[in-house]
This record gives sequence, C-alpha cells and structure tokens, in this order.
Amino acid sequence: MKYTQLGRTGLKVSRLVLGTMNFGPQTSEADSHSIMDAALGAGVNYFDTANAYGWGANKGRTEEIIGSWFAKGGDRRDKTVLATKVYANMSLDDGPPWPNHDRLSALNIRRSVEASLRRLRTDHLDIYQFHHVDRHTPFEEIWQAVDVLVQQGKILYAGSSNFAGWHIAQANETARRVGSYGLVSEQCLYNLAERRAEMEVIPAAREYGLGVVPWSPLHGGLLGGVLRKEREGGAARSTAGRSADALANTTVRAQVQAYEDLLGKHGIEPGEAALAWLLTRPGVTGPIVGPRTAEQLESALRAVELELSEEVLASLDEIFPGPGPSPEAFAW
Repeated sequence: MKYTQLGRTGLKVSRLVLGTMNFGPQTSEADSHSIMDAALGAGVNYFDTANAYGWGANKGRTEEIIGSWFAKGGDRRDKTVLATKVYANMSLDDGPPWPNHDRLSALNIRRSVEASLRRLRTDHLDIYQFHHVDRHTPFEEIWQAVDVLVQQGKILYAGSSNFAGWHIAQANETARRVGSYGLVSEQCLYNLAERRAEMEVIPAAREYGLGVVPWSPLHGGLLGGVLRKEREGGAARSTAGRSADALANTTVRAQVQAYEDLLGKHGIEPGEAALAWLLTRPGVTGPIVGPRTAEQLESALRAVELELSEEVLASLDEIFPGPGPSPEAFAW
C-alpha cells in the first residue's frame, strides 16, 4: 500500500479509502468484518463511514458493524484512521426530524458525536466530517462546537463533504478568524465522467490545504466495464441509478464504449483504470472504494500499483474532457 499526508496535516493515510456504506444494507456483518480485516491486512488504514449509513429503520447499523469489528480486539482500532459524518436526520422512520436532531447546530454535533462513539465502540473519532453544508448554522458556532470536542479528546480533525468551493473558503476563513484549525479534507463527487469538481472545489481544497477524497470513483458502476457486463448479461446492478441515467444519453454511452475499447486495447480493467486515474490527479488523497465483496476489494487494491501511461492518460482526457479551470471554463 502507498501512503500520503492528509492535506496539510501530519496524518498519514492510505491512498485507498475503505468506504463502508454497503456494510449492513448489502453486505452481512460477518462479510463486512472479513473485508475490513483484508483491507487492514493489505495496508488500508483509512476507513470512512457516516452516522446515517444503514439507512431507513437501520440508520446507524454500519457504525455498529464497525464497532463490533473493533471490539474483536487486537490492534484494529489503533491501526485505523476512522472517519464518520454528521448532518443527516437520524429519525428511524425518515419522518420530519425533531428540532435539533439533524444538521450542524452545536447541540446536534455534540449529540451526534456521542451517539457515533457508542455505536463505533471507541473513545474518539480521527476525522469528523460535515456530510453537507448547513445553510442555517454559522461557521462560528460550528467551530466552537468542534473545538470543544477536540479539547475533550473526542475528535482530532474536521472535514467536509459535498461542499462548494466557496463553502470551503468560508469555513476555513472563519476558522482562521476564530483560531480554529479548520477543515482538513473534502469528500466530493469526482471521477472521469464527472469532473466539475476541478473547476472550483479542488482548487479551493488545495489552496486551503484539504485532502480531496473522491466518492463514487466509478460513477455508480459506469466506469467499471458496464457495457461489457451488459453484453455478458451481468450488469443488472451496474445499470441502475446514476449509471442507468447516464447510459440513457447516447453521447455518454458512446464515451463509455470508447473508454472500454481503449482499456481493452491496453489490457487494463476499466474499474482499476478509473481508480488509478484519480490517483494521478493533483490534490487527491485517495478515492473511497465501497466493496460489497472481497473480490471487489482485491480489484481496488490492484489499482494502487497500476501505472497509466502518458498515452492512456491523454486518451482518457480526450474521451472524458475536464471542464477547465474557473472562471475560464464558463467565462471565456
């Protein structure tokens, strides 16, 4: 496994991030434990989750599965850089939240940290992430709550997810003004097929010293060999959701076909190429991979060692051109 610093911090993390969203809804507790053991054994030390994972009546279930894995002992917790998230409505029936039971008020941040610590069976969180920007809570309040938790030893760092570039700037300028450390990471939707983050989010993250942690690196399966699987009759899951919506567009379908043809010519697995491409991008700490099976984890691990040639990288840019920097991308 290869490692890098998380943004401007001294924290060393693996270049793959183990995403756990499938643990519970798609993957059993026993299989989830096996995947986490395999990931840690392969050197993956950065695990990502969220308080809402498990979804619906099972919200919090994913954190509980990770907690039961930590409870097995050994050096599991000591070796893991643990990141979870706060923001979601944690009402189990998905009904309207009770006041102050969602978003980023100081009250909900405090309550949510305590609940996550109980589920995860740990005394601290390494990275506590805001799952979405809260347009109703000032950053002064958020940083006050974060600083208290840092002083109590319950969290070490704060990160963001799904922030716009100007939110990153606003958050860290406020942190600078009140003497807080500020955000150290940003999780954003970023992959070959969805490169809008290059316009403002990634430049802002780099300017303020945040590590960029892309989620959905295969764009819902679109970049994982979906057309080949479709021909082979095994793409039912891969052609659902974001992937299905994209493939309904004939232009996108042609891009994906060109992508698969290119990688087939070079003998490279599409999913591994998509991850390897992200690892070449400036500012990227490592993509979040969410394996449902041990085999999917093994494929993701191979991507870390995959070196894409300049020819392949140039061809990928031709197939999936980026938007260009801001403001030139939309102004000139």
